[in-house]
Amino acid sequence: MSVNSNMKAWILSIGNELLIGRIVNTNASWIAKQLTFLGINVTRIITVPDIIDEIVEELERGLKYANIIITTGGLGPTYDDKTLEAVAKATKRNLVLNSEALNMISMKFSKGNLPMTKEREKMAYMPEGAIPLKNSAGTAPGSYLEINGKIIISLPGVPKEMEAIFEEEVIDRIKKIIPPIFVIECGFKVEGVPESSLAPILEQVDKKFSNLYIKSHPKGIEVGGPILEIKVLASDKDKNKAKEIAESALKIVKEQAEKLKGKISEEYC
Repeated sequence: MSVNSNMKAWILSIGNELLIGRIVNTNASWIAKQLTFLGINVTRIITVPDIIDEIVEELERGLKYANIIITTGGLGPTYDDKTLEAVAKATKRNLVLNSEALNMISMKFSKGNLPMTKEREKMAYMPEGAIPLKNSAGTAPGSYLEINGKIIISLPGVPKEMEAIFEEEVIDRIKKIIPPIFVIECGFKVEGVPESSLAPILEQVDKKFSNLYIKSHPKGIEVGGPILEIKVLASDKDKNKAKEIAESALKIVKEQAEKLKGKISEEYC
C-alpha cells in the first residue's frame, strides 16, 4: 500500500541479541504499525549487529532511499552500545557531550542517589546537532537528528522505553512534517474457503482500488479446514473516504467468499 508515496521510512534494529534469537524483535513490528497509521510507507526493516561499520553502512543506504530512519537499541551505558557513534559517523558529524541529555540523565540518577560515572555519562554523547528525546520510562534519552531534509530517530531497545519515547516525543514531531492522512483498518474472518480460492479475488480488489492494501492470513488448514483473516488498510486525506474505500473493498471479498460457501464472522471497521 502506498499511503504517502513521498514519505518513506526504514527501521533499523540494532543488537546481537536479536540476531542470535535471544530476543524477539517486537519493536520493529510495533514501530511499523505506528508509522503506517501515520501515513508513512515502511520500505525496509533491517537487523544489524553491534558493529559500527555495519550500522554505518545501513544508515548511509537508508539516507539515500528513506525520509525517516528509526533505529532501536544501542543507546545504553555498555561498551557494545554504539548506535549514536555510528549515526555521527554516517552523517559526518562529531559525537559530542549533549548538555541537555546529560542533565536528563544526571537527574534520573540523582533521584536514586547514584553518582554519575563515565558509563552513565556515555549515554549523553550524541551527534552534533541532535535533539535529546526525554525517556520517561528509563534513563537513556532518545535522539532526533535532522540532516539535509532527512531524519534519524534513535530509540532504546527496551520496548517500554522505546514506546514511551515514540508516543511522547516522536509522534508529534512526525505529524508536523507529513501531510495529514487517515489510515483505516477493516477486516473479517471467513471459514470454509481456501486461501487459493480467494487469491484471484484479492488480486482484483487490489487492482481496483488505489491507496489500498489487502491481505489474507491463513489460520487453519488450506485443504480440510481453511480459516482466513482478511485485512484491509485504506488511506485518504479524508477519513470518511478512507473508510468508504476499505468497506467497498471488503464488501467485494465478502460477497465472493459467501458465494464460495464461506462463513463470515468477526467483522470490524
